[in-house]
Amino acid sequence: MAGRDEPPEGTPEGLPSGGEDEYRSVVFDESFIRAARLQEFSAQERMGHHARAVRSRSGWPRRGAGRLLVALSLLGLAFGTVVFMGTHHPYRPPPVARAEELHTVVVPLAPRGAVPGGTPAGLIAHSPAAAFRTGASGVNPPGARATAHFAYSEVLAALKIARQYVIESSLDPGVLMGGPAQAVRDLIAPAQYAQFNRSLAAPSADGRHAATGWLVRFDPAQVALASSDVRVAGELRYAEAAGRTLEVVADHTFVYSLRPAGPAPPKADGASLFTVHREVHFRFGAEDLRLRQAQVTIADVEAGPQSCTADTANRLRPLLAGRRAAGGGPPGTDPYATGQPATALCGTLAATAQPVLPDRR
Repeated sequence: MAGRDEPPEGTPEGLPSGGEDEYRSVVFDESFIRAARLQEFSAQERMGHHARAVRSRSGWPRRGAGRLLVALSLLGLAFGTVVFMGTHHPYRPPPVARAEELHTVVVPLAPRGAVPGGTPAGLIAHSPAAAFRTGASGVNPPGARATAHFAYSEVLAALKIARQYVIESSLDPGVLMGGPAQAVRDLIAPAQYAQFNRSLAAPSADGRHAATGWLVRFDPAQVALASSDVRVAGELRYAEAAGRTLEVVADHTFVYSLRPAGPAPPKADGASLFTVHREVHFRFGAEDLRLRQAQVTIADVEAGPQSCTADTANRLRPLLAGRRAAGGGPPGTDPYATGQPATALCGTLAATAQPVLPDRR
């Protein structure tokens, strides 16, 4: 009869006998069992229909492995999201562009004799402005063409912005008479707001803060518009400049019919003409065009008839009908005041620029 430790048929031929001694080197500890890939079902589990004898086990504990995998996945997703948003963030603020300051020169033009007077229509008819157009119809952009780095649509947009600036700053009756100039300010680059605000609030003839460099305006306590029809002639031209910028130059002459301000009824022949030649340079980058704004970089202004002694930083000061220019030259310039540009300039208004009225004798 076989022993308790042997199979009923006895020890298979070719294998050593000895019971547990042969398996003593194999230790089935708890870690070994947990690491097993196959696990035998219990007796009750095997009673189910189509039950397999064994089931697979993961090499890691299920619950711990699942949590670790989820944590690693979330960590990788978070890291990828940070990298993506850092390089492709759709709401990243645009870089702050630096705008060049506006540099201005305002030159009064003094008449040689008395300023001619008459009716607005009569004065215009006998002046070089007779062939000029009226108002905004005299501010016409040229045909737009693409440049090396600007498409046709971008060139057209730049010309439209420059044209609107000329209209708002030179033709609007409210602006001309010293009213709010918000429409002008809205067209310039935000980086120039501080210079614009200071120029209108505290004008200075320093070449950078003359209100009359930004716009045309008169003193409503001294003069009034004798006619709302401002005569205009000139051109807009453009060219691509350095740094992938587009430069537009607005070169126009404006002729205003003015009369003395006051409650008294104006005289029929008490009007006079005042001529302003403005050459304004605009600069546009890609961001300026997207925001529909302009960098106003240069404004050269010649205006008369005025006295050379007139302070034109704040307002232009026309000589009206029958008046003559005061003697003397422009305001004094101190050569010892370093750091200030020499802007005390004055010119003589050519006789051909004044109306030539017929002899009434």
